[in-house]
Amino acid sequence: MNALTLLVLRCVDIERSRVFYESLGMKFVKHSHGTGPEHYACEDEGHVFELYPSKTGTSDEMTALGFRVDNLEQTRNLLIENGDAPGALKETRWGRTFVVRDPDGRRVEIKA
Repeated sequence: MNALTLLVLRCVDIERSRVFYESLGMKFVKHSHGTGPEHYACEDEGHVFELYPSKTGTSDEMTALGFRVDNLEQTRNLLIENGDAPGALKETRWGRTFVVRDPDGRRVEIKA
């Protein structure tokens, strides 16, 4: 598979979504291009992850995402502190993991 270089999520509450994804270790900068809406971008070498305001005021609950973090327990605890409801830690054949819904209802699988 070729490398994914850009991922854009449309978010009903962009500030709440920013806090959620920052809990996973991302750092966002506010951007605006031309006449487009203000949004947040997290960039590293060759990858851009952007949070845009929803055009329709609704979310895409069908999208699912997965992220690897350095400290699974710390990340889970931070999500709880921020008011999220992550599932229990589980051992799977792919390693330790838990699942949480982002502010727009998207399924997010977190692994160590």
